[in-house]
Parts: sequence; C-alpha cells; structure tokens
Amino acid sequence: MWFNDYTKNMLAFYADHFVLPLPHGHRFPMSKYSRLRQRVAELGLAELHVPEPISNEAILRCHTPDYLHRVSNGLLSAAEQRRIGFPWSPQMVERCRRTCGGTLGAARAALRDGIAVNLAGGTHHAGRDHGEGYCVFNDSPIAARTLQAEGLVRRVVVIDCDVHQGNGTADICRDDPTIFTFSIHGQNNFPFRKISGDLDIGLPNNTGDDDYLAMLEIALERVLYQAQADLALYVSGADPFVGDKLGKLALTKDGLARRDRLVLGMCYERRLPVAVSMAGGYASNVEDIVDIHLQTVAIAAEFAACW
Repeated sequence: MWFNDYTKNMLAFYADHFVLPLPHGHRFPMSKYSRLRQRVAELGLAELHVPEPISNEAILRCHTPDYLHRVSNGLLSAAEQRRIGFPWSPQMVERCRRTCGGTLGAARAALRDGIAVNLAGGTHHAGRDHGEGYCVFNDSPIAARTLQAEGLVRRVVVIDCDVHQGNGTADICRDDPTIFTFSIHGQNNFPFRKISGDLDIGLPNNTGDDDYLAMLEIALERVLYQAQADLALYVSGADPFVGDKLGKLALTKDGLARRDRLVLGMCYERRLPVAVSMAGGYASNVEDIVDIHLQTVAIAAEFAACW
C-alpha cells in the first residue's frame, strides 16, 4: 500500500534476539520487536545490523554513576523495578545497552546517509537517576551527547511524538541548550507529573488526525527554526493510535503515516539528518502495533532512497 521500490538500502538496527525475560502475562508487547524485524526483512526495507552495546562512558553522559552501578549489578530495589516495569535480570541490562546502541548506530548512519532507524528505542521516560515506564537508560540523549563528545554534531533536536510526554529526556536535557527537546503528547496521560522540555504540547483526549497534524506542523516549524540542529532524533511511537490501550489521542493508521511523512519530510526539506526510534505501542492486537511501526520504517526508507 505505501511501499515503493528502493534504490538505496537504509540501515536499521535490531536487538530483539537479546531476549528480556518477562513473567507470563506481562502486558509489555515484547514480541512486536521480532515481528517488526521479520517484516522489515521480508519486504527488503532496510539493511539490518545488530548494534554494539552502549558503553558505561556513554551512559554516564546522561545518568548518574550510582544509578548505572545499581542497574548493572542488580541492586535496584523492588520499588525501583516496579517503577521501571521490568524485573531485573542480566539479560535486561544487556538488552537495554543494545537498545541504546541501536539509536546511537542509527544516529551515526543518519549523519552519513541522511536517515536510519532503530527498530526499538525511544526510552524517553528514563531520568538521570531512575528508570520508569519500561525505560531503563534514555537512548536519545545518550546518542546525542556521545556524538557531541566525538565532535560529530554541535546541536541536536529530539522530536518526540509518542503519546506519553518525554519526561526523562526533559529531565536529562533541562540545563543543556545544545539539545532541543520537543514533545507532543496526551495531556491527560502518563506521566502524570510532566517535566517541561523546550517545547511541550499537551493535547486533549480524542484529538484525532486533523487537529493533531495541524498542531504538529505549526510546532515543527518553530522547533526546527529554534533548534538549528545538526541532527534530529525522531521518537515516533505507535501509541497515539485509536486502538491503543494506553493512548487516548485517537489517531488512525493513516493519520500516523501522515505524521511520519510530515516529520521526516520537514527534516528532508532542510537536509537535516534524522535517526528514527520506534517508542511505545500497546494496542490489543500486536499486529496493529507492528503495522504502525512498519509503516514508519517504510516511509523512512522512501526518504532514504531520495537523500
């Protein structure tokens, strides 16, 4: 339906084979990652790569030494694990390191190719000294600051369209003028204590496609002008979908495709390299989540072919 022939392979990073063990009946849709990667491979949308695990040095650019130590050594309290939403395990630590490595890999590739994708990531609730909302380490600011430390970029913009506000990203970047954080999200949704970023747009329940897209377009003009960025990190999110259990904005799949085309198109017009991460998705039917993520990857691949 929205697939074209591609003349250039876009890079996509995956880590779904680093399995995070969850108890039976856990509500996080972990299977979406392997299903997404399989469909990307079947359709030939991208050249698939396994990312390197993110280093301690990179993590410490965004998280406190004590938090990294407790995550790495299984010293998180029961309350901290509940706040994250995952039970601690060595596999959890490895998976989270690889997920962050995927966003860093996609960002590096985007600087060379124009656009690249992490088939996971978007862990925007992890703050400086804690994890939250299925997020342990925050991949976007980790990637941004690593590339800054390497002298590859000066300024970065985070464009967060997940239905939940990127509170952890705002927390980490609050005093950093070199990373512009933008979040458009459901105002009446988790997290219930928002942390203000550089620009936040909280939308009412049942906003729908047209109002959402109109607000997003106006905001993006401002964001991209003010950020003056060398790299964009696009946290896409499947959870604004009308069928999502944790979303309330009532966007259709077509509306979400229009959202992706708007974000990526505005970056393309400015020749602003963009790394895309998948972020959340909690529809009752996991195939709906995979469909939405897949169309994000497919639209990214269309732009990659023209870059």
